[in-house]
Amino acid sequence: MPYDLNQPPPPRPRLLASRAGARGGTVLAVAALTAVTLAGCGGSGGPGAAPAPGGPEGTGAASSAAPSGTAPAGAGTPAPRGPDTPETPSGDAKPSTPGRGPLAGRVVVIDPGHNPGNFRHAREINRPVDIGTNRKECDTTGTATNDGYTEAAFTLDVSHRLRTLLEKQGATVRFTQDDDRAFGPCVDERARIGNEAGADAVVSIHADGSGSGNRGFHVIHPALVKRGAADTTGIVGPSRELAERIAGKFVRATGSAPANYVGGSTGLDERGDLGGLNLSTVPKVFVECGNMRDAKDAALLRSSQWRQKAAQGIAEGIGTYLLG
Repeated sequence: MPYDLNQPPPPRPRLLASRAGARGGTVLAVAALTAVTLAGCGGSGGPGAAPAPGGPEGTGAASSAAPSGTAPAGAGTPAPRGPDTPETPSGDAKPSTPGRGPLAGRVVVIDPGHNPGNFRHAREINRPVDIGTNRKECDTTGTATNDGYTEAAFTLDVSHRLRTLLEKQGATVRFTQDDDRAFGPCVDERARIGNEAGADAVVSIHADGSGSGNRGFHVIHPALVKRGAADTTGIVGPSRELAERIAGKFVRATGSAPANYVGGSTGLDERGDLGGLNLSTVPKVFVECGNMRDAKDAALLRSSQWRQKAAQGIAEGIGTYLLG
């Protein structure tokens, strides 16, 4: 389905090479994540880096990770929001009004993972689209906590908080979706929105659907992919740098440790199988803020105070990346 960004401005020059010296302390900051030990952030090692259903581009629209009592694709009504989860106001995907501040003139595209209406449109979101390396489902429903707090609700809430923080610094912010369309957009369209905006950075907000006991956050950045419609050659370095910046700030803002089941406790995970990254021509990452299928992580994700901290960490990471 065509997506109207009201004729965005011509693309700005993109950052297609890593800045000198990896911006100083970035590598040291991320390396230090491996030494982080925080109370309540334990858990046994997980099954590794295999994407779980309900992840950024899972194994199907009706995620097998969805808990009983939540609505699978095409059935019932959306899972109820919790007492600490205010209704996310409907908005649009048009550019915000740029302000004054250190990020004035910078364009950031926020990509809230999944769409609250996806579960009503199983046929549409199961439609395969070209992701460069192969074909994959248009989108998924996302995952949910055991008591029904959906990933789609979580991603919109954090995205709204993130937009507010970035706009206060003067950035122009665009959304790929804001619960303002029936479903989607598909993963290829999500990439195209960032590309056509000439974004200085694109951040896709998610929460994972891994097994209980798997805890923590990780930031997914693109692998080198050059095949079919995919060519990440120009964004691998900048995207890795963006991921490092966000990971370093996220752990400090939230107190959450890097994932104990993916990324070797670095908080970083390189992937070459995600269309949203493969088809991007601008620096882009996915932030998996925590695991909705683990009770301890789920308690954090449901907390509005913690979600504000998550947005703050992501905003600080984006800001330090853009400012160098």
